[in-house]
Amino acid sequence: MKLEIFDSTLRDGAQSEGISFSVQDKLTIVKALDDFGVAYIEAGNPGSNPKDIEFFERVSEIELKNAKLCAFGSTRRKSLSAKDDENVISLLKAKTDTVAIFGKSWDLHVEKILNATLEENLELVADTIAFFKENKKEVIFDAEHFFDGYKANAPYALQVLKAAADAGADVLCLCDTNGGTIPMDIYNITRTVAETFQNLRIGIHCHNDIGCAVASSMLAVDAGACHVQGTFLGIGERIGNADLSVQIPNCQLKKNMPCILGNIADLTETAILLSETSNIALPSNKPYTGSSAFAHKGGMHIDGVTKITSSFEHINPELVGNKRRFLMSEVAGRSMILAKLATIAPELKKDSPETAEIVKRLKELEHEGYQFESADASFELMVLDVLGEFKPHFELSMYKTNGEYPSADGENTASALIKIKVDGKDEVTASVGNGPVHALDLALRKALCVFYPELEKVRLTDYKVRVLTSEHTTDSTVRVLIESTDGEHVWTTVGVSTDIIAASWEALVDSLEYILYKESKYIV
Repeated sequence: MKLEIFDSTLRDGAQSEGISFSVQDKLTIVKALDDFGVAYIEAGNPGSNPKDIEFFERVSEIELKNAKLCAFGSTRRKSLSAKDDENVISLLKAKTDTVAIFGKSWDLHVEKILNATLEENLELVADTIAFFKENKKEVIFDAEHFFDGYKANAPYALQVLKAAADAGADVLCLCDTNGGTIPMDIYNITRTVAETFQNLRIGIHCHNDIGCAVASSMLAVDAGACHVQGTFLGIGERIGNADLSVQIPNCQLKKNMPCILGNIADLTETAILLSETSNIALPSNKPYTGSSAFAHKGGMHIDGVTKITSSFEHINPELVGNKRRFLMSEVAGRSMILAKLATIAPELKKDSPETAEIVKRLKELEHEGYQFESADASFELMVLDVLGEFKPHFELSMYKTNGEYPSADGENTASALIKIKVDGKDEVTASVGNGPVHALDLALRKALCVFYPELEKVRLTDYKVRVLTSEHTTDSTVRVLIESTDGEHVWTTVGVSTDIIAASWEALVDSLEYILYKESKYIV
């Protein structure tokens, strides 16, 4: 069975706390989802705000190759006919071939929230859908709160679906709007609906309030649903929606159900692009696409994977565009270090003197507080240094930071002065920033961009500090982790010191040295 994926990132996802898409963000996401090959992109309510009105005007100029754009709205208001309801008409003005219409299917909502009779609600559903069918639209009917409604009053919930079906709805989508229905109830109720409406496509729309949205959606598919709604990163109202970046590979790779028209190997790249556009961090532990999804730390795990990958991996990470990682830690042995070195210095053997020197240096650094588990870039630079293959691209002559509180402008609380040397040439720069580390970061980039303009595209995306020796209070050793990106790749570096600025400086230097080294080798 082929599933049709209905992505609601731009509508339901936009209701997530902390998410605010610009018009350009929405256009970028439409292009990414279309390239990936979802069947439908729910783009929002064209009558709700000026931003969505502008978006629908601009998106009409984009020629989609895979997806159908879908406008979203509700059934008509009680006091108006569909043709006189501005919100209904705004969906026509959006000029999409498909509309998603939500209506009440829980008698509690009909009588207590909508303040209508049960019969009136059936008329709202039927009239609105019939209006759009008369205007040649494909109609997806979202039965809001369907599962709660079915459990409270099954005959009425089914009556709502029948009213939608009789009016010409193309898809009956069952919504677990509160996200609290357990998976087996989702399965049993969906199966009843699928058996009742055998000639219609049945959809599923799950929220994740009990952490079961993907599992419930998969069981709904087993019960007969062929239309799956969700958001690409699982973002959405409250806890979020079913995560399509998990649902799609689960169905396509595990159940052999084709879901998309694009390449499943683009999954990780698409997830990263959408997380960047949404201004949220892609969780490292996200299935399939997270940086830890195929990361191995235990020595036994690493030894097994290096011999037979399937011994500790449920799929080949390349199938979804991700990659295998071996983590440096106290629970990993020399086999793991060799596996890690394979991508840096594949010529090294287990008994090579260089390998022994790298292991020795690693243990010394870990004793000092360094941790390379998440700092692959710093580990690679350390290995290259031990092998004599790394030459610094710049030399620090001095830096000086000053703090001021409260600051004169109320924002920039620190300044930094820096002097560096590149190929015998000095460069002195100064910057102000929101704290000494920020000011130092700006000053260093400003100085280096004189010699290496390619660094203009590099920016920090995350900054973490951990106190390692808390018993020393303010005299503690700290470890700083910095995540950086050039807009295409992401890498992490580490610094350790009793001085937080010195530790930050070390991680900053590694970050820039790493990308400069990679650029010089034409590899990132």
